[in-house]
Amino acid sequence: MSQPTTNRWRTIDIVVAAVIAVAFGVIFWAWGAVWRVADPAFAFFPASQAIMYGVWLVPAVLGGLVIRKPGAALFCEAVAATVSALLGSEWGGVTIVQGLIQGLGAELAFAAFRYRSFRLPTALLAGAMTGLGAALFDFFVWNTAYELGSYRIPYALLTVVSATVVAGAGGYALTKALAGTGVLDRFPAGRNRPLV
Repeated sequence: MSQPTTNRWRTIDIVVAAVIAVAFGVIFWAWGAVWRVADPAFAFFPASQAIMYGVWLVPAVLGGLVIRKPGAALFCEAVAATVSALLGSEWGGVTIVQGLIQGLGAELAFAAFRYRSFRLPTALLAGAMTGLGAALFDFFVWNTAYELGSYRIPYALLTVVSATVVAGAGGYALTKALAGTGVLDRFPAGRNRPLV
């Protein structure tokens, strides 16, 4: 367990959170194109395409693990979604609302530990929770026209799995990799505070 000395955001926290968010906003926009190109590969079972979903949820977990302050997960995911929408995401402005809901999921996971635990289990929970937010949004907004048992439920479950693995474990691994380069030395994630 590691505890930030204060919950007040520093200027560097805001800058780094914004950099994470903008970078992933561009990735989101590009990932939307990859998603469309990959459609035919999932024609045998369309709901299985949800295994690709986790990429859209990484900044929520990464932001929480790096910044380690209330609001970081929500900020990074929401701003990334906003950047994606501004770049012309095919899903339009609705992605901003979607990003808020997704970010809230990860935020709740970090809040459950009072922003004091940033180990792998916490990252996995944050991934799962942001995936749950994404799954619920899609279930009631984007996927209402699809069959419940053959599409909506499997899609929701695979979204949570993808988020847990890609955003949760992936966000944790990315944080460790960034810490190893020294770019996070001004953050608890980069100092002598183990993530494991």
